[in-house]
Amino acid sequence: MTGPPVWSPTEQQARESRLWRFVHQLGCASYPELCQRAAKNPPWFWDALVKDLGIIWSTPYREVMDTSPGIPLTRWFPGGLLNAYASAVVRYRRSDPERLAIIGETEAGTSRQLTYAQLDEAVERVAAGLREIGVERGVAVGLYLPLVIENAVALLACTKLGAVAVPLFSGFGAEAIRQRLSDADARVLITADAAVRRGRPVLMKPIAVEAAAGLPHLERLVVVKCAGVDTATDDGREVAWEDIEKPARPPVPTEAMRPDESLLLLYTSGTTGRPKGTVHGHAGLPIKAAQDWALGMDVRPGERVMWVTDMGWVMGPLLVYGSLMLGATAVFYDGAPDYPEPRRVWEVADRHGVTHLGISPTLTRVLMASGDRAAPERPVSRLRVLASTGEPWTPEAWTWLFETVGRGQLPIMNYSGGTECGGGLLSGNFLTSSKPGSFAGPIPGVDAAVFNDRGQPVTGEVGELVIRQPYLGMTLGFWRDPQRYLETYWSRWPDIWVHGDWAMVDEDGLWYILGRSDDTIKVAGKRVGPAEVEAAALDGTAATEAAAVGVPDPIKGQSVVVFAVARPGADPAAIPGAVSRSIERLLGKPFKPAAVHVIPRLPKTRNGKILRRVIRNVFLGDPPGDLSSIDDLASLDPIRQLGSSPSRSDGGQGGG
Repeated sequence: MTGPPVWSPTEQQARESRLWRFVHQLGCASYPELCQRAAKNPPWFWDALVKDLGIIWSTPYREVMDTSPGIPLTRWFPGGLLNAYASAVVRYRRSDPERLAIIGETEAGTSRQLTYAQLDEAVERVAAGLREIGVERGVAVGLYLPLVIENAVALLACTKLGAVAVPLFSGFGAEAIRQRLSDADARVLITADAAVRRGRPVLMKPIAVEAAAGLPHLERLVVVKCAGVDTATDDGREVAWEDIEKPARPPVPTEAMRPDESLLLLYTSGTTGRPKGTVHGHAGLPIKAAQDWALGMDVRPGERVMWVTDMGWVMGPLLVYGSLMLGATAVFYDGAPDYPEPRRVWEVADRHGVTHLGISPTLTRVLMASGDRAAPERPVSRLRVLASTGEPWTPEAWTWLFETVGRGQLPIMNYSGGTECGGGLLSGNFLTSSKPGSFAGPIPGVDAAVFNDRGQPVTGEVGELVIRQPYLGMTLGFWRDPQRYLETYWSRWPDIWVHGDWAMVDEDGLWYILGRSDDTIKVAGKRVGPAEVEAAALDGTAATEAAAVGVPDPIKGQSVVVFAVARPGADPAAIPGAVSRSIERLLGKPFKPAAVHVIPRLPKTRNGKILRRVIRNVFLGDPPGDLSSIDDLASLDPIRQLGSSPSRSDGGQGGG
């Protein structure tokens, strides 16, 4: 966080950016001034934004925002009617029908593409087919599919019909799917026969059938052939995708929706209780995605955006809506990003002329472990922006991506928000220099701050990331659980959204996310984020990954315990001492770990986030909480064994 910036925009890059144009179009001298004016006058800002993005309204809105129900329940664009499909697809089908809308490549190397005209035709057919099996305004439809073109077509068909799309992670098990579809009262589930991963089919339809068996309200199971495998089971509810997309049906109208009518129901897992269903409307996430892509990532019409993600995570819908709302091209890759060789993701991006590539810190660390075999054979020809989200960076991983893939020239646009945010809170941009892991600051319109324990804004110290004004894209609430929504985000300080992340603003005004605030570690009154400890644990050691947690200590209140994964070929016995010394050297003696345990792999969600609270709970013998998103339950076994061993709290440096 100290030291000079590593990347700075050139004057030409800054002046050619969409953010520079928007700043000056609104009469502001700088990006900070725009953020300040937007915070003081949100209606002025959001009105200007939707006009700049050219959002199509079938009925104009009376006012921009109505806070009379209370700040947490702000109503957006009352009186207006719209459908996000009109702004995302229809206008470009009319103005530039041959422009590419979506490119999809599979792990086997086959690729397809749809122009805006072809995408519109496909969506029209599927919408008519879905209407015939009972999908209409307000009906919930589960999307349990790989990241294939049919997934986007189904999402957009639901959008056109006014149905509520419920995207589900393609790696979920039956119980996780059943739980979410039951909560949503879904009447249709669209799934695939299988996905292909590392050259082998991973069955999906049997999992969907198992989930559907416990859902009497689920009327239809639509099956897309993605892998060409035989999954012959049918309880009378099954419909083939080919039958849904038959061209003979008459077209159905695009529904004019209120801005607060449900478009998406995105579930986010917690460590306790059932998953939270965050509700997003037609005037929320799609417009926020377009804003983030335009003002943060600087996506322009005709450019190509690829993100290594899944439709079941918020980045999937953001990739679709953010790209299409700007007349850009969404690039899907359905497969393991490091198969059949570690540099596969760069090859896919180069082959399809990707200009913006999103990759997580976790995937970066995985690729780093392969050394030179993961480096691109040649520069990705059209790439001009690297982007990242999902978790804090370690300096080592950020530097590897910047130097090895970006050649020390391309910016890494850090991007952080969440499922409940409908997009980003903080982002990089083309007007601001960056350091490893930094953000330029809040996306314009997001009145973010860092609060200390007394609810005061601070700089130069770690505090809670908060939002002081409602913004467009923020979830409309939790599905059928308004009280839980208020308690989760709005209960600590009046009319202040507490996001649950530790953040800091440095001396140069750059922002950093330092991990979840409920994962924080407090040793003898001194607070530290796990990401700081983990970065220190990896600095110059043979550990390739680490998770830091706080455990009860009779003297200090909490002490630090680190779980580390050894690099291939490293001596596991040497790692605990090296990690402990590195943390003490970089963070100080108070944060020296009470124990360092080397384990085969860290428990993570299926999109690569480390499950620190699960690790802590299992180690301490407490209930682990919601495990529906974990990628490998067996990864908990070594931690459980360590926790039950007599030497657990002896202060030693366990070798695992």
